[in-house]
Amino acid sequence: QVQLVESGGGVVAPGGSLSLACVSSGFDLRTYHVAWFHEAPGKAREKVSCIESEIGTSNYATSVQGRFSISRDDAKNTVYLQMNSLKPEDTGTYLCAAGGGRFIELCVIETTQFRHWGRGTQVTVSA
Repeated sequence: QVQLVESGGGVVAPGGSLSLACVSSGFDLRTYHVAWFHEAPGKAREKVSCIESEIGTSNYATSVQGRFSISRDDAKNTVYLQMNSLKPEDTGTYLCAAGGGRFIELCVIETTQFRHWGRGTQVTVSA
């Protein structure tokens, strides 16, 4: 069965950290670009970070630049999102998605779509 499963969400105080993981099964994540998205009630889904297959080039949304870091361990079919200096506005569901094709089209100018999606993990930043 082809799927992506996120984990690592939880409740953390402002300024705290969380590390999310996205694990694939049923397909080789190594050949895919992978992104993390943030969903919050009343807000549009935001792509917070994306990492290129094999090369590992990455980009970040302005809102998380300098605080979040994406990485991948292809031997484990896993992509991580390290979230530091968390803010209340980071609260929401974080989903990972995998797609192919050109990184610039998928993750930069966003003219192509992701193929596989996870169901998400909840992050709550609250005092």
